[in-house]
Amino acid sequence: MKRKFENTAGSAPVYLFVILLIMNAMNSQAQSSPAKDDINTSEGPAGITFIGHGTLMISFQGKIIHIDPYGKLADYTKLPKADLILVTHEHGDHLDSRAIDMVKKSGSLILYTGKCATQYPGGTVLKNGDTRTFENIRIEAVPAYNIVNKRDATNVFHPKGEGNGYILTLGDKRIYIAGDTENTPEMKTLKNIDVAFLPMNLPYTMTPEMVADAAKAFKPRVLYPYHYGETDPAKVVELLKNNKEIEVRIRPMK
Repeated sequence: MKRKFENTAGSAPVYLFVILLIMNAMNSQAQSSPAKDDINTSEGPAGITFIGHGTLMISFQGKIIHIDPYGKLADYTKLPKADLILVTHEHGDHLDSRAIDMVKKSGSLILYTGKCATQYPGGTVLKNGDTRTFENIRIEAVPAYNIVNKRDATNVFHPKGEGNGYILTLGDKRIYIAGDTENTPEMKTLKNIDVAFLPMNLPYTMTPEMVADAAKAFKPRVLYPYHYGETDPAKVVELLKNNKEIEVRIRPMK
């Protein structure tokens, strides 16, 4: 015998309410998923996940690289474990001990600065100018520091010699993650940078004008403004709109 389903009073609003809840949950999940780009190299794609702030994850030839893992931005229990961890400097939104503990595994290589080592022992210190090769990935530590922006009249936010930026060579591509820095003379002399991540989280790093100035000097093929806080990354697009050598890509990296 066929059963007849009747629409009882109030069931339609409840049904619609449930549908809305499901849709909101799906939208929330989609919005919380970080953006991803692939960079083609001579040895396969390098997948970049834009976790947010100064935090990135790169996959290359089955290896996972976590850069400045920060637990406020991601659930690291759900992300791949790290083969390589890079930390640019010791500030808490870049050196997060709990996030490192969650993402590292047996055999993970941690590269960081001397000040980082005092807060989180067990890694390998790279000074400005040092290089290291991990598997087939070359890592160069380059200076990251302030010149103009200061806590007070004498103390800059990021003193020279204490922070690292990193250049990763993945196949035939050189990817530069600048860390917390301004448009330093050393940055302006970089060569053959294919992809650059430049910060503009005011007042701690660069203005859009500083980012554009640096980009015009060392000419990365692709520029990602990152760690930009409330600074409008569209300003960099405007400042570089007539420079056809540089492609500016905006991703959610507050």
